Amino acid sequence: TRLNPGLKIEGVLLTLLDSRTVLGLEVVEEVRKFFKERVYDISIPQSVKIPVAQSKGKPITFYDKGCAAAKAYTQLAAELVKKHESVN
Repeated sequence: TRLNPGLKIEGVLLTLLDSRTVLGLEVVEEVRKFFKERVYDISIPQSVKIPVAQSKGKPITFYDKGCAAAKAYTQLAAELVKKHESVN
């Protein structure tokens, strides 16, 4: 508020999510409770392929477009486009 009063949160993206754990699900619940509609529908799952892609200097969507994380990032892009099309 003090440093940048015009700053607005575009959205909250849950990343490194392990939805198989109770903790992961609790975090999702708490974040959604606090940020409500600002939380994106899609979340990015934890994946060992992301650091491998980074080490090779490639985006995950180029390194392994079929992995769950790459598919999630693609869905996020579609969600953002849809959201901004409805605003404009």
